[in-house]
Amino acid sequence: MSETLTTSLPIVGRATRVRQFYILTKPRVVQLIVFCAVIGMLLAVPGVPDLTLVLAATAGIWLVAGAAAAFNCIVEQHLDAKMARTAWRPTAKGQLTNAQTLTFSAVLCALGSALLYFWVNPLTMWLTFATFVGYAVIYTVLLKPATPQNIVIGGASGAMPPVLGWAAIRGEVGPEALILCLIIFLWTPPHFWALALYRAEDYRKAGLPMLPVTHGAAFTQLHVFLYTLVLFAATLLPFISGMSGVIYLVSAMALGVGFTGYAWKLWRNYSDALARKTFRFSIWHLMLLFAALLLDHYLRPLL
Repeated sequence: MSETLTTSLPIVGRATRVRQFYILTKPRVVQLIVFCAVIGMLLAVPGVPDLTLVLAATAGIWLVAGAAAAFNCIVEQHLDAKMARTAWRPTAKGQLTNAQTLTFSAVLCALGSALLYFWVNPLTMWLTFATFVGYAVIYTVLLKPATPQNIVIGGASGAMPPVLGWAAIRGEVGPEALILCLIIFLWTPPHFWALALYRAEDYRKAGLPMLPVTHGAAFTQLHVFLYTLVLFAATLLPFISGMSGVIYLVSAMALGVGFTGYAWKLWRNYSDALARKTFRFSIWHLMLLFAALLLDHYLRPLL
């Protein structure tokens, strides 16, 4: 099959190629990014924000996040090919060329940036573009192959979605948005290191200095636990600052105990199966935490 899209491709071939491009956007990762951004939008005003603005901002952020993911696939294609978790990606398998992937990434980034600039506001566009650079260049190109603290430092870009959403609606970055950013920033290391623990051999083969590879499993397990403690404290900030009420507080306490409990067991009695469960729970932890914040935001005035 030709490596270029043409009108002569059969329907099945075109569908396959479209799916390959779709995979480049790392849909599950981008869905979580967009979810956190939308939460930021909805929390930015007391009532329901302008839905046209919400849709435009959501689409723009999704496009730029997808562009960053596709660019990441170009940079890491040789590393991806060495790891079971990523060897199926189209760039790793040679199903898409660098030129195709780069063009796809550039088009998504340009469309998303234009949408944010003209339909939302310039601040959101520039913050979203800075997030693109932070993830695709600073984290992927500079930090990831250079230091085991890559996910800690690079996590700043991954923590930006609520800030982007807040800026889209308010046209500014408020302290409430920065609290949400801090929560995701502290959530990222224990979330990612849980994955890295049971994928350590993959990273070792790829030559990436992930914490379990450079400092060992026991050291990483301890740091997962310690970060969950700091994260637990940070998740109480929305209540302490007056941003949320009792509904959120109870939810944050329950979810914090759950995540910390998983991390404690991971530290004291490690197994790959437990690391997988911890990783999966961490995703639910963040989603439910933000959902509880949103529920509190709309129900608190009625109580």
